[in-house]
Amino acid sequence: MTTHTSGTELQPSQPPKAKKRGFVWAFFLILVIALTAYAVWRAGQPGLIPANPNAGGRGGGGRGRGSFGPTPVVVAKAKMAAVPVFLNGLGNAQAYYTVSVKSRVDGQMMSITYKEGDFVKEGQVLAEIDPRPFQVQLEQAEGTQARDNALLTNAKLDLERYRALLAQDAIPRQQLDTQTALVAQLTGTVKQDQAAIDNAKLQLDYSHVKAPITGRIGLRLVDPGNIVRAADQNGILIITQLQPISVLFTIPEDSLPMVMAQISKGRKLTVEAWNRDNSKKIAVGALVTVDNQIDQTTGTSKLKAVFENKDNALFPNQFVNVKLLVDTLANQLVIPSVGLQHGQQGEFVFVVPPGDEQKVQIVPVKSGIVLENDTTSIASGLEEGAQVIVDGTDRLQNGSQVRIRKPGEDGMGGGRGRGGRGGRGGDKGGDKGGDKAGRQGGGRQQ
Repeated sequence: MTTHTSGTELQPSQPPKAKKRGFVWAFFLILVIALTAYAVWRAGQPGLIPANPNAGGRGGGGRGRGSFGPTPVVVAKAKMAAVPVFLNGLGNAQAYYTVSVKSRVDGQMMSITYKEGDFVKEGQVLAEIDPRPFQVQLEQAEGTQARDNALLTNAKLDLERYRALLAQDAIPRQQLDTQTALVAQLTGTVKQDQAAIDNAKLQLDYSHVKAPITGRIGLRLVDPGNIVRAADQNGILIITQLQPISVLFTIPEDSLPMVMAQISKGRKLTVEAWNRDNSKKIAVGALVTVDNQIDQTTGTSKLKAVFENKDNALFPNQFVNVKLLVDTLANQLVIPSVGLQHGQQGEFVFVVPPGDEQKVQIVPVKSGIVLENDTTSIASGLEEGAQVIVDGTDRLQNGSQVRIRKPGEDGMGGGRGRGGRGGRGGDKGGDKGGDKAGRQGGGRQQ
């Protein structure tokens, strides 16, 4: 019996080759993820960064042999220097003296002799109040004194006559005593007249408003033509003394003993005023006093410094950052701040030891004070004269071969290696001006 089959036969749902290909791709994906995770972990470890990511292997898809050679770096020697110790605080400039000038007499403001914002000197006339009433009072007082002087003169002449007549026993002694009392009375009247004259002169002088201090005038508060009175609450103008000028600032209470120790030794502490972002030094002054109590709400102590302010760089109510120089530490080891590295194990530096074999060493250190000139003091871990790498640290690890870059040389070795096609530049070598790194590299060195 013959059996016939249909034209289509059942095929397997998934060929064995497809399954195998899927396993290969899954394995490849897991491998890529594992390598990526390892690279991220390795990059976070200090001293485990590859010395040269382009080193070794085949260059440029060709047959380049070897690496780019020693990594060019810039070094700076650790040296001894004096390290200033500063205390930082926030402060506000305040006028050394502030005076609200008021009228001392009543009258009409006749004129002003200043402009708003002018610098005036002590005793300079600033405004004039109508002086005529005070001039009249002065003349009246002088007239009264002239009359009383005449009466006193006549009384004195009569007293001399009575004394002569009493000697001749021509008049009673009571008459002489009465005349003596009259002379004394008129003498007191003349003194009162003189006081009235002095008062009239004083009122006349008060009618000319003068600057009590040397300083800068603010905005005008009273215009000419207005009636001013001595009892007015508001003044005519305000003068602030800017030379010198004071700055009030605060420091933490924990830092106060350090300051008091220096003051007790009679030392004059220097104070520097900086602008808001600490990018420019505004003025240099001196500490004059410390407040007698600590602010309990903020835990800070208030201090006062005085600045000459000859260039008027400081202005009342201006915000400043204050640096108080408390002490200066001698013979401290310092390095450029860029040479200090930070890792998971703490602070460290890359050091190039002396000798022909220039291999990097990782030296753990403990930093101290950061100075203004981009240098940092090293408290421990480093010796004077050590060559600290300050440029080119991104491709270094412990034991990496380096080459100290010469002054004026660029970061890629100073010459261009002339590589061949297909990465055969390692065989071709470099130009005559190229260095060893250029002759060993595969491909063109940029």
